[in-house]
Amino acid sequence: MAATTEQALEILKQRYGYPAFRGSQAAIIETALAGRDCVVLMPTGGGKSICYQIPGILREGLALVVSPLIALMQDQVSALRQLGFNAAFLNSTLSFNQQREIFRQLESGQSANKLEILYVAPERLLQPDTLQRLTQIKLSLIAIDEAHCVSQWGHDFRQDYLSLDILAQHFPQTPRMALTATANQRTRQEIAFRLALKKPEFFISSFDRPNIRYLVQPKLDARKQLLTFLQTHQHESGIIYCLSRKKVEQTAEWLNNKGFPALPYHAGFDSQTRSNHQQRFLVEEGVIMVATIAFGMGIDKPDVRFVAHLDLPKSIESYYQETGRAGRDDLPAEAWMVYGLQDVVRLSKMLAESQANEQFKRVERSKLDALLGWCEVSRCRRIALLDYFGESRPPLEQSPCGNCDICLMPPETWDATLDAQKLLSGVVRTGQRFGAAHVIDVLIGKTTVKVKQHRHNQLSAFGLGQSDSVQHWRSVIRQLIVQGYLYSDAERYGALRLTEKSRPLLRGEIALMLRHDGVVAKSQGKAQSDDRSDDQSDDQGDDQIKRRRKDTPTALSGVISGGPEEFPPLWDALKRCRTALAEQNGVPPYVIFHDSTLKEMMLLRPKTLSELLAINGVGDTKLERYGERFLGVIADQT
Repeated sequence: MAATTEQALEILKQRYGYPAFRGSQAAIIETALAGRDCVVLMPTGGGKSICYQIPGILREGLALVVSPLIALMQDQVSALRQLGFNAAFLNSTLSFNQQREIFRQLESGQSANKLEILYVAPERLLQPDTLQRLTQIKLSLIAIDEAHCVSQWGHDFRQDYLSLDILAQHFPQTPRMALTATANQRTRQEIAFRLALKKPEFFISSFDRPNIRYLVQPKLDARKQLLTFLQTHQHESGIIYCLSRKKVEQTAEWLNNKGFPALPYHAGFDSQTRSNHQQRFLVEEGVIMVATIAFGMGIDKPDVRFVAHLDLPKSIESYYQETGRAGRDDLPAEAWMVYGLQDVVRLSKMLAESQANEQFKRVERSKLDALLGWCEVSRCRRIALLDYFGESRPPLEQSPCGNCDICLMPPETWDATLDAQKLLSGVVRTGQRFGAAHVIDVLIGKTTVKVKQHRHNQLSAFGLGQSDSVQHWRSVIRQLIVQGYLYSDAERYGALRLTEKSRPLLRGEIALMLRHDGVVAKSQGKAQSDDRSDDQSDDQGDDQIKRRRKDTPTALSGVISGGPEEFPPLWDALKRCRTALAEQNGVPPYVIFHDSTLKEMMLLRPKTLSELLAINGVGDTKLERYGERFLGVIADQT
């Protein structure tokens, strides 16, 4: 008999300890149970793993999960075993005998020791021996996690993912599910095409993470700014991203000297060092990981309270993916970033020196420009971020979020209507066929070979903006792109093109306010190092934001009001109990219970096992294993 969504809900309640599915989880599970392929786009912390774990367990056979990350496999398997499921992973960390034992379990078919879920790395899965063994086993479902890795236009392309279309040939009757947290429309379609999914259904969840507060500042004195920010995150876990390995190591050493426990992580360290540092970050509380982008994807640690960027990422997609590692438990978290023109110079140089083809480089340049434009927006950052990912909302729902630096401390703006009209006119007059550099040359009246070749020096727009600098016009272009008035067409070599939204602006029917480009202004006034300059007004801005943090409510979904600081003895006792159990079981503390579960225990103070079972995150297996211990802690503190 085919499994039903009612059975899926029962597993959710009994094993996972949650009363109901969130968002589109139920619809995704129903699709998988029916044996159909699908593409799932869901933000980090949105509950993607439940979408494939439950139908994979309910359908007959073994659920196979393809993951590119060893840390994620180990984390997920530990969590599943704590829930009472029989799960394993297959990767390079296992000895020959351990791998042989996993295959023995797979092939024995004994129900008492039957594996329900197997995680495997793509390079291992594609080995002929592995494929041949798996074809002898009935698979219930194939989940391809971090599916954006298959897209050459995505932000984390991986060669091995291109060969995963072979799964359609070897397992034609097995439903496949591709999952990712970050993918625009083009990447979604490429995922479905390259994985050879059969008429997949697309489930696109909201990109909004309302519990994350976005804070962005021009880079003046980066270390001083970071130190000010960290004062509000004492004894909390966080991630700090830097562009270079050298900066990672120097920053980690400096933080330790300042009293913040920090570990460095980058691809230059040997595998044992990386593994040790990652394990400490997962298991210990209050540790800060300073890393390059080599760290983070697939990290399942739910209590990361902040993600900081000391350098500009490569794109909005990368930024969103990296900041999404904060607040996976739905409790308040912060995404903080400083940026400067030097970041753009370094990233542009790295791109120019790469071996990538010119079309890829054009796409990456347009993404970098879009990110810089987002840094400079003068309206709510959250709305601008959602707009970038094509998540339009009804006008009544487009109110400012009240939980970003723009809403908390609105920046200085200027009436850019006339300049925007000049720029849009320049784009139209040149035929919407040229990139930003050429359009700006026309506007400032620069007679280049290209301008003369196309006779653009004879256009009415030629020299129309000669009173302003190239940097000024680049800032206008970036902000027009991020606000949706222009877009850079990667298919046409980065040509600027107008959107429908730009028509009323061009006709003068609406006004446009843009943000002053403080970074450009400062660089023109005095040449300074990004990391050494200082500015008193920035300190004042930090103080204002810190004060507003206390006064502004954070929009949360399903988070109980009240904080641990209201019950410090009980909170500390619950955390000590969790840490002790984690050490006994050899797992990170959050695998025992999330902070949000402990918080609910603290606020509701259950007295019986049945009352404890009613708390989110407490299922039958964990109740049996740990229920009496936590009830004892609560009783001792009451």
